[in-house]
Amino acid sequence: MPVVTGQQPIGLASIRRIGTGLKRPECVLADQRGNLYTADWRGGVAHIRPDGTQVLYACTLPGNRPARPNGIALRRDGSFLFTDLGTDLGGVFALSRDGTVRPFLEAVDGIPLPPSNFVVEDAQGRVWITVSTRHVPRALGYRHDVADGFIVLVDRRGARIVADGLGYTNEVVLDASGNWLYVNETFARVTSRFPVRHDGSLGQREVFVEHGAGTYPDGMAFDEDGHLWIVSIISNRVLRVSPDRAIATIVEDCDPEHLAWVERAYIAGEIDRPHLDDVKSQMLRNISSIAFGGTDRRTAYLGCLLDDAIYAFRSPVAGLAPAHWNWPT
Repeated sequence: MPVVTGQQPIGLASIRRIGTGLKRPECVLADQRGNLYTADWRGGVAHIRPDGTQVLYACTLPGNRPARPNGIALRRDGSFLFTDLGTDLGGVFALSRDGTVRPFLEAVDGIPLPPSNFVVEDAQGRVWITVSTRHVPRALGYRHDVADGFIVLVDRRGARIVADGLGYTNEVVLDASGNWLYVNETFARVTSRFPVRHDGSLGQREVFVEHGAGTYPDGMAFDEDGHLWIVSIISNRVLRVSPDRAIATIVEDCDPEHLAWVERAYIAGEIDRPHLDDVKSQMLRNISSIAFGGTDRRTAYLGCLLDDAIYAFRSPVAGLAPAHWNWPT
């Protein structure tokens, strides 16, 4: 795994906070009009408008169950999909801006979905969903020897599991060609990819990048040069991986002693909630996702697990336009 050292990193002084009062804005999206959307544990999707004003599209799930959105997807009609990270149950729900909510997918192959991680709708209208682990509580899946995460595809044929046996499945993204689906396996510490067949089924899994100590890949996005940007929880790293798999560290904000403590727990198979919830850093509070926005898509926005705002910095290259970029929202 070649490591690039020549690319200039981004200093923390160049990173700014955006938004106020957000609650666990784990996933962030941007559109061409300058709108930002984040998952929000007040029960829905927070919208930061181009003028800086905010609105929360909130809901309560059926059965008076509180919504715990983790991943969010913007749809063509301006509504959203979100994955629910409940204590015992998960699923994917459709949310309108008036607060109307309805189930989108609560079971696959006759099995109720466990707490669910991520969702994205591609340019063909297919919906990709990830479930990190079948273990309850989820912290039992924070092990390098646990591989029970999976990927669900929903298309005209219905919902089906298209990949299984993954090491804590996190975000997925299609490359510019649409021929490869990339997936971050957080606690296997690898970024894998699958060839996408014409019918949406996936070919054989291939390890794209193996990550070293301190890197726990979560969110990701491509840039227009074909490089894959990957965000690591715990170490607050933003990596840029070239098509030939060379890695450049763009951002890092972590305490070496804390990271060493987490590493010891990871190796011993004892990593748990405190290792994720008590992250030590100068500024970044457990960044978890990345989206490119601004008129030139050269602003990188970072979702965050432990703060009430998101972060942003200028990128040296434009991000690849996501499927929703030009949708009339």
